[in-house]
Amino acid sequence: MKKVLALMLTFLAVHANAAEPTAVPGAPMKIGIVGLVHGHVEAFLKGGALTPAGGILNRPDVQLVGIVEPDQKLFDSYAQRYHLSASLHFGSIQEMVSRAHPRALLVFTAPSEHRRVIEESAALGVHVMVEKPLTISYRDALAIQDAAQRSHIHVLVNLETSWYASNTAAFHLLKQGALGTLVKSVIRDGHSGPALIGVSPEFLSFLTDPKQNGGGALFDFGCYGANLMTWLMDGETPLSVTAVTKQLQPNLYPKVDDEAEIILNYKNAIAIVQASRNWPFGVKQMDVYGRTGYAKTIDSERIEVRKANEPAGQTTQGESLTAPYDDPVHYLAAVVNGEIQEKTACRPCTTM
Repeated sequence: MKKVLALMLTFLAVHANAAEPTAVPGAPMKIGIVGLVHGHVEAFLKGGALTPAGGILNRPDVQLVGIVEPDQKLFDSYAQRYHLSASLHFGSIQEMVSRAHPRALLVFTAPSEHRRVIEESAALGVHVMVEKPLTISYRDALAIQDAAQRSHIHVLVNLETSWYASNTAAFHLLKQGALGTLVKSVIRDGHSGPALIGVSPEFLSFLTDPKQNGGGALFDFGCYGANLMTWLMDGETPLSVTAVTKQLQPNLYPKVDDEAEIILNYKNAIAIVQASRNWPFGVKQMDVYGRTGYAKTIDSERIEVRKANEPAGQTTQGESLTAPYDDPVHYLAAVVNGEIQEKTACRPCTTM
């Protein structure tokens, strides 16, 4: 179970140096999109919490050159909403790459499709960033790793909490020794569930299907805590991973879990990852307990810090993040261009 959960929750990663033509200095990076069923694609198009630097349709550093989506009606709905040209629509990854020449692909399919998309992209020498989780099985994760290494491409996994100033502040406090040695972390990610927050029908369809999404809250939200704890632990692999899942709303999610508690057991630390589709509102928080201090991320910006022997904690704003660590597309471009080289999921995305 340790190996399976570790890769399903995007713990492990290796780095591959990309071999490709040098980009034209100052020119926007050409990117393509594969799939429109994952609702996070909207934030990448128009901007929002998932892309703090802005939507890809309105920024000078990237150029959208193509979209692969088999459902014509779904493409048409996005084209009408965001004024996209019909010429951006391609029937396959190979056709888009051969005609539009993207350097990287943003993937918004069901997680079950990630392996296929990455293997096709790797064969064409194109870098890939997928939405979390990396995949839904250990076998697929190993196949993705092999494809990335053989073709010398980068594969990244985008997780929203990587771009939180509060999480970065907690990380820096820990690494600066302000909290002492890490002994425990409690990481909470969830909301009232996709059925109740009103995600699109195509998004809900795969989020409630174990064959397409692997599971429910366990996969949907558990991956955030796995990624953050791997970062805090400098890539150390846990000795064991255990989990308890529940179906508290079987009428809404008859095939997948909607509540999960994951325990990560390390040599000198422990983490509890709480993932839920049952909470009354959205929560993304992290508690970090050191030997001499405690840090709690209240939201994406604010953090509470309390030291030993202090009567109360102090709440502050996390410092604004700077490129390329402030935005997934900034980070993708920096990795593709060889400006940064990171070998683990520690910060801020998984790089295969």
